[in-house]
Amino acid sequence: MNSKELEILIKEGEGLTVEFKEKYSPRITEDIVGFANSKGGYILLGVNDKGEVVGNKISNAQKAEIVNVARNCSPSINVKTEQVGKVLVLSISEGEEQPYSCSGGYYKRLDGVTQKMSQKEIAGMFKTNANALFEKLTNNKAELKDISLEKVNSFLQTSSIDLVASRKNVLEILSSLKLTENGKLNNAALLMFAKDVGKFFLHSQISLLLFKDHDKVEFLDRKQLRADLLTQFNETIIFLEKHLNRRSKIVGTDRIDTYEVPIEAFREAVANAIIHRDYSIQGTDITVEIYPDTLEISNPGGLMKGVTIKGLGKKSVRRNELISDLFHRMHKIERIGTGIQRIQKAVKAAGLQKPKFESDFFFTTTFYLPQGPETTGKTYLGTVEKTVEKTVEKTVEKILALLKENPTATQEELVIKLGLTRRGVEWNLKKLKEEKRIKRIGPDKGGHWEVVKK
Repeated sequence: MNSKELEILIKEGEGLTVEFKEKYSPRITEDIVGFANSKGGYILLGVNDKGEVVGNKISNAQKAEIVNVARNCSPSINVKTEQVGKVLVLSISEGEEQPYSCSGGYYKRLDGVTQKMSQKEIAGMFKTNANALFEKLTNNKAELKDISLEKVNSFLQTSSIDLVASRKNVLEILSSLKLTENGKLNNAALLMFAKDVGKFFLHSQISLLLFKDHDKVEFLDRKQLRADLLTQFNETIIFLEKHLNRRSKIVGTDRIDTYEVPIEAFREAVANAIIHRDYSIQGTDITVEIYPDTLEISNPGGLMKGVTIKGLGKKSVRRNELISDLFHRMHKIERIGTGIQRIQKAVKAAGLQKPKFESDFFFTTTFYLPQGPETTGKTYLGTVEKTVEKTVEKTVEKILALLKENPTATQEELVIKLGLTRRGVEWNLKKLKEEKRIKRIGPDKGGHWEVVKK
């Protein structure tokens, strides 16, 4: 590894395949085992949790100790040590004889955390079949020119990674994220960043359906999404925001609008469907179906071995660890598989009926939509008109303040800081430009905002 490759790893931050360690500790064997039981990766000794290189003097005796304790794991693990500047880089390959264990037990990586495995997880790893490795398989038909730099840079920007992908460095960036093998692109790289995903995966799509009733005879709206996984996620959220009714209530002097299914709940369900889908199964889609009384989100591939319906929210076994890591870096999911818990918590807080989870050949999440006059989706008029105007103006002032503070702020950053939907941010920016209160200097990518003085 050279200094440039190390710099990319540090900028990308900790994740499924990278761990920062400020100094050496004997417990490092747990991380070594965790990487061997997952996708492999790097331990960077001499880098703190903030991604700052603090340096760490490791003696030859300590280097030998690291290699020896790894060899004493069961089965033996080969660790490569390499000094790059002030950082000692430990390289661990994905093990071919999983599961591995050390004196402390069995461990695995989950996003940026090393976790001890349960007995069920250990048994499940012994039984893992080839389908679970689909995302890691290299695609001999794919070339680097098939990768969209725009999509890679959008990912880097959304993930707050201070890098700009170019034709010169994109292979290094993808390799550091474990999206290549011996210079060849794997399926995860293509699912996320291919210019034309359909060229490689005709079956990788989402069907979005709005039905008049459960007979499924009359469509009120339908859409097929065959695109990269981030686009699938974003477009699905837009479809749901368009068709789910909103309820409004006045709290003090403010009008509060909420969807009939909490937005954080259906966002989690959509992310889970994309992350846990079995992409080796052809002829099936992820389906999102809206009926008058339910919202049903279903993905091919039931629960992984070792996980039961009763254990949902307590255990996390991910079918696609690389894709999961990328979605976590983009802040689309939380760490350590908390999605099911977050769904249940959001639905309970909204006073709605518990969602139902089912698993066979598909995994399905069913939300029950509230019934009654408050779900008509109509906005209140007349008495709340002034309140709406105040709410809009408050949002406008917040946007102007954020753009003054950070002229290069992205729409994704505004979504996070304002708590609005992406469509909400786009609408407000368009409105402010039409009113000539802001203007865009330079291109969409690489330019900045300027707040026009009154």
